[in-house]
Amino acid sequence: MTISLCMIVRDEEDVLARCLDSVKGLVNEIVIVDTGSKDRTKEIAYRYTSRVYDFPWIDDFAAARNFAFSKARMDYTMWLDADDVILAPDRGDFLRLILGMSSDVDTVMMKYVSGTDGQGNPTLSYYRERLLKTALHPQWQGAVHEVIPPMGRILYSDVAITHQKVHPSDPDRNVRIFEKLLEKGQLLDPRQQFYYGRELYYHQRYQEAVQVLDQFLSEGLGWMENNIEACQQLSLCYNALHKPQKSLEALFRSFQFDCPRAELCCSIGQHFMGKEQYQQAIYWYETATRCVRNDQMGGFVLPDCYDYIPYLQLCVCYDRLGQHQTANQYNEKAALIKPDDPSVQQNRIYFKQVLKGEK
Repeated sequence: MTISLCMIVRDEEDVLARCLDSVKGLVNEIVIVDTGSKDRTKEIAYRYTSRVYDFPWIDDFAAARNFAFSKARMDYTMWLDADDVILAPDRGDFLRLILGMSSDVDTVMMKYVSGTDGQGNPTLSYYRERLLKTALHPQWQGAVHEVIPPMGRILYSDVAITHQKVHPSDPDRNVRIFEKLLEKGQLLDPRQQFYYGRELYYHQRYQEAVQVLDQFLSEGLGWMENNIEACQQLSLCYNALHKPQKSLEALFRSFQFDCPRAELCCSIGQHFMGKEQYQQAIYWYETATRCVRNDQMGGFVLPDCYDYIPYLQLCVCYDRLGQHQTANQYNEKAALIKPDDPSVQQNRIYFKQVLKGEK
C-alpha cells in the first residue's frame, strides 16, 4: 500500500517542517499546494518534495483540496493540515495499520485529537476521513468545514492525528466565506447551516446563531451528530443571552436524536449546580458516568465528560450537601483519572482538614 500525502498550505513557515518531519518514512510522496504564502512556506516545502504547486485562493477549501488530491499518484491519498502532527507513539501504530490493511478498504477513519490538557491527554477528539483510495477519485465538498462523504468499505482506526496549533488563523475567515455564499444567493446545505450557526456563536452573534441553528434543527435534514451538537450550541447561545430555561430546553431537545451523551448530561448538571439544586445536578452527573462512549459515531467527543468532570462535580455537589465522605470518594475517583491534576490535589488537602475535624 502506497500513500500520497496531499496538503494545502498558506503562510505556515513555523509549523510545516514539524508536520512533514512527523510523516517521514510513513508516506511515499508529498504534494504541497500553496494558496498564496508570503513567507518561507514554499521554500520549506521544497526541502521535502519537488511536487509543490500554486493554487489561487478563491475562498473555497474544497476546491483547493480537490486540486491537491488530483496530483496524487499512489494507492491511497492522505491529507493533513500544516499544524497537524503524527506523534511518536502513533508512528508505529500507523505503520502497523498500513502494513496490515486489506486492499479492499476504501476509506480509513482516523482519530483527530484537536485539544489536549497540560499532560497531553486528549480533551477533544473525533474521527475524520484520513486515508482514501485514490482510484475512487474522492471529492471534497463544502467551501468551508469541507468534508468527503463516506464511501466504500470503511475502516476505523485508533491511530491519532494530533492538531497542534501555534498561531491563530484568521478568526473572521469562515464566517466571511459563509456570508459571501449567502450574498451570492447560494443556499447552505444542512452541514453548512450547522457550521454557520457555530461560527455565529463564536463571533458572539448569539441571536443570529439561535435563528440559524433552530432553523437547521427544525428542517430535520441534519446528520444526527450535528443535530446533537447544534442543541449544545443553542444552549450556549441562550446562556449568553441570559435565558437559562431556554438553555436547559435546548439540551433536553438533543434527546430526541439519540441516547443522552455525557457531554450534554454534564451541561445539564452544570445548569442545576448554578441554581444550587444539587440533588438534580447529582442525578445528571451520575448519568454522565454511565453513558457509553462511542467515538465511532463520528461526533465531537469530550473524553473528560465521561469520568473526570462528573467525578469532580459530584465531589463538589456532595460537599455542598455536607456529605464529605462521599465527596472525598468522588475526588479519589477523579484522581484515578488524573492523579496530578491541581484540583484533585487541592481537594485532598481540603478533605484532609474537613474529615479530621469530623472525627
